[in-house]
Amino acid sequence: MARIVGGIGSSHTPTIGFALDTNKQADPVWAPIFAGYEPVQKWLREKRPDVLFFIYNDHVTSFFFDHYSHFALGVGGEYAVADEGGGPRHLPPVKGHPGLARHIALALTADEFDLAYFQGKPLDHGCFSPLSMMWPHEGHWPGAIVPLQVGVLEFPIPTARRCFRLGKSLRRAIESYPEDLRVAIVATGGLAHQVHGERAGFNNTPWDMEFLDLLEREPERLSELTIAQYAERGGLEGTEVIMWLIMRGALSAKVRKLHSAYYLPSMTPIVTVIYEDDSAVPQTETDAGFRERIARELAGVERLPGTYPFTLERSVKAYRLNRFLHRLIEPQYRRRFLADPEPMFEEAELTAQERDLVRRRDWRALIHYGVIFFLLEKLAAVLGITNLHVYAAMRGETLEEFQKTRNAQVLYSVAGQGPRLKQ
Repeated sequence: MARIVGGIGSSHTPTIGFALDTNKQADPVWAPIFAGYEPVQKWLREKRPDVLFFIYNDHVTSFFFDHYSHFALGVGGEYAVADEGGGPRHLPPVKGHPGLARHIALALTADEFDLAYFQGKPLDHGCFSPLSMMWPHEGHWPGAIVPLQVGVLEFPIPTARRCFRLGKSLRRAIESYPEDLRVAIVATGGLAHQVHGERAGFNNTPWDMEFLDLLEREPERLSELTIAQYAERGGLEGTEVIMWLIMRGALSAKVRKLHSAYYLPSMTPIVTVIYEDDSAVPQTETDAGFRERIARELAGVERLPGTYPFTLERSVKAYRLNRFLHRLIEPQYRRRFLADPEPMFEEAELTAQERDLVRRRDWRALIHYGVIFFLLEKLAAVLGITNLHVYAAMRGETLEEFQKTRNAQVLYSVAGQGPRLKQ
């Protein structure tokens, strides 16, 4: 069974990554940053977590306001470093853990937390700035991450209480995962700072100390504060410390603090803390009972013939192919596809099997593989094929045979100004 080995809190200011990338270890102004992370590095070496559940917020890099979610869970197999304007940092991509991510998604959804899911997106300094200081990364990282991107930039944002409750649910999700994994919970952001408006440069070290004390001893009190109260005490951008309550909620009521460091060189305090459980966490149901409960919504669907729910597992498996087909909504992309798709297969890094499925227009096999139907109808529209042709093919029937099962014999497609439909 998976188990939580402890929790880490860390600032995620780009200052941290800059100090590392420019080799500032011996500079007296920068050296305290490295000193604050040395105990974290040592603890991670000793605990050897297989996975870091990494709580961060994106800074309008990979997540824009055309679709902005409160809680976006990374479910993919790998995460690259984002380009934030001057080129990405020279760090290797870090592996994800899709299996654990899927289980966490199932559990949190069963506990009525509304999640978005992402894959194929690079992660910005909110993740990689502290991660690069915590974990060695010459060529590769020592483990995997499951990232949780929390939307704290566009208001209204999640409440502190909701973050704390999510952490409690997260613990049960991780501990019920049947694989033997060691998991550390990492929360990033903060502490008190503001980077916009006439209040830019605001800091409040006394509040930071109070926050850290309450986080350790009385986190419920922190969960009762409003976002406005966090902003008043810690600056508007400093409200991102509500993410630390997710980490704290995933630990026991009583914790043992192993390390704490605080340094305020410029705009943002650079803080690190380490906690381990120091009391039992009572369970109200067995692991087997919990897994059965969280799987209840789709239990039995496998008995429905010819039915394939688009699960996270299928989404991750067929991500490249679904992404390839989704780009057919772009006029230039579909013109290239109709002219010669072969170079595009190479650009999209499709496997030999995926290329063959598209070449043969094998609609049923594409569904079996993991393509969602609503991308098949886009492919069909580009090719001038009606939805009814696709439905018939998936049933193994001719169009005429399928039409006999319908109340009206009509043909249609999602094509707007596309090619003339084939009859």
